[in-house]
Amino acid sequence: MGGLFSGMATSGLILHTLQIIARSGLCDPKPSPLSYGKNEHICGRPLGLRFDKKTGDLYIADAYFGLMKVGHEGGLATPLTTEAEGIPLKFTNDLDVDDEGNVYFTDSSTKYQRRNYLQLSFSGDDSGRVLKYDPNTKQTSVLVRNLQFPNGVSLSRDGSFFVFCEGSIGRLTKYWLKGEKAGSWEVMAVLPGFPDNVRTNENGEFWVAISCRRTMYGYLFDRYPKLRILLLKLPVSAKLHGLMKIGGHLHAMAVKYSPEGKLLQILEDREGKVVKALRTCSFTAYQVQN
Repeated sequence: MGGLFSGMATSGLILHTLQIIARSGLCDPKPSPLSYGKNEHICGRPLGLRFDKKTGDLYIADAYFGLMKVGHEGGLATPLTTEAEGIPLKFTNDLDVDDEGNVYFTDSSTKYQRRNYLQLSFSGDDSGRVLKYDPNTKQTSVLVRNLQFPNGVSLSRDGSFFVFCEGSIGRLTKYWLKGEKAGSWEVMAVLPGFPDNVRTNENGEFWVAISCRRTMYGYLFDRYPKLRILLLKLPVSAKLHGLMKIGGHLHAMAVKYSPEGKLLQILEDREGKVVKALRTCSFTAYQVQN
């Protein structure tokens, strides 16, 4: 099962070589780009897609339906887990799969769903989690908790650790899977903006997709809860707060880090003329020819 795969905001479907596999009438795309929000909790919203390289199975992190899997021949997705430690997955976001078939994934919040992402972002909610699904025991365990909007996940090239992003506070964290530090985590980099996804390239470096650069207003807003509460009480719309956090306009950037957390490269469209938003990036798209 080769070709191009993608999740769809409008109907929670997966595309294969640009052909729609299945469709529900309720979830048909509407003319308005925002109309899907009304039914996305019913139709689903696949955010993370990864293949198990050994079996060819496609694992899906769906914001509403939890962790799912589609066999290598395609078909309907099979639910794998919808809770951990008795707490339901509220906002399943991204995932990666190791050589043993273990799935590492994020639950961005245990309080807010994806359709309430603005409330999640403004509230400073720290109920997010990083989890592990074991396909042999079919058990889901919590690896890290009390996180602010965790989203992107990516394994290192040698599988000794994985990294994950925290969207609200702009942080890239390393979780050790092997060696003396196994089971521990540490901040790998403080990011210049609001991250969404992270992906590993063929050299073992990490590309972080950042939706936009953080302003000083955004930094203070997210860093200091008491100040945030005070600002939110002002007669200012949520839209204006959001614009002030990003400098008044959409402008995306992609940032590359070494496995040690050293900043290697920044690709940015500060004026937002070419790329206004960036959700994920493939390293092949950013190779520079000399």
